[in-house]
Amino acid sequence: MIEDIKKDARIRMHKSLDSLRTELAKIRTGRAHPSLLEHVHVDYYGSDVPISQAASVSVEDARTLAVTAWDKTMVKALEKAIMTSDLGLNPVTAGTIIRIPLPPLTEERRVELGKVVHHEGENTKVAVRNIRRDANHHMKELLKNKEISEDDDHRSEKEIQQITDQHIVMVDKVVAQKEQELLDF
Repeated sequence: MIEDIKKDARIRMHKSLDSLRTELAKIRTGRAHPSLLEHVHVDYYGSDVPISQAASVSVEDARTLAVTAWDKTMVKALEKAIMTSDLGLNPVTAGTIIRIPLPPLTEERRVELGKVVHHEGENTKVAVRNIRRDANHHMKELLKNKEISEDDDHRSEKEIQQITDQHIVMVDKVVAQKEQELLDF
């Protein structure tokens, strides 16, 4: 029972960390990366779908993405979706290939994105701490129902805290790595 609670907390904390990585992948660092367009949706024959379901996204060079439409009639819709996204990109169309040159980030924009990265990291830390609180609450319920001893409760509380500390350190590493990417030119 105690192990199940700890395992559940560990799994949920890992999911929070994965979610942070996914969110940070959307933040542009100045280098071209296909994940930059993951959250862009396009109207594909009446359905709102991610761009990856209507075209292939690849890296042409360090500062250029290439979007190849699977259907020639979708080129205009893809171009419009990219232009109206919050990324501030200006695509250039050549036949069925849409090239997206990534402008270099200004120092001001880098600082702004650094704040966003830091904020995402803090949100993830809060989520991890909430998971710790839930796990400790479950332990207290088991203690209250006399299903575990006080010694088991104290021991498991320490173990849950160790799991939490490990995940907080991992969050800090992921955030620091992304902040470093933003600073690198």
